[in-house]
Amino acid sequence: MGSYRFSNPARKARQTLSARKLMVTVFWDAQGILLIEFMTRGTTINSEVYCRTLKKLKRAIQNKCRGLLSSRVVLLHDNVRSHTAVRTGEVLRKFKWDVFQHPPYSPDLAPSDFHLFTAMKKWLGREHFADDEELKNAVTHWLKSQAAAFYAEGIGKLVKRYDKCLNNGGDYVEK
Repeated sequence: MGSYRFSNPARKARQTLSARKLMVTVFWDAQGILLIEFMTRGTTINSEVYCRTLKKLKRAIQNKCRGLLSSRVVLLHDNVRSHTAVRTGEVLRKFKWDVFQHPPYSPDLAPSDFHLFTAMKKWLGREHFADDEELKNAVTHWLKSQAAAFYAEGIGKLVKRYDKCLNNGGDYVEK
């Protein structure tokens, strides 16, 4: 799971940096995309918003991966406030999902940061979009067009990185 903020280089008016950004939350596994959710500009992801997103994720998993929810779901998300809030924990317990431990300040352990968004940023650097809808459609298409091997590679990198972290006593490690 990860969130990414997009710049829209086609806009000409001076805006604050955050006003020019469009945020997307992406949930994925070794087979591919589970859920893509673009946030309304100016939306803050708090526990309430994140819990609504988790409910959408549960429905997406039910629709795409019949039987997966009867097996074990392990969610990897970082330690931001909306992910660690009591309300979020209650939703995850209700779903009977496990949370994969993520040491604080460890972007090297977030596959969306070190794998997915790195590749997407490279692709976005060559693109220009007229408006938000064009951007959303292009990003959605790019995410869904990546082969399953791309997503499996990201999970494989996570295993290696997490092993390195554990062998280092749980301390933050860079690559």
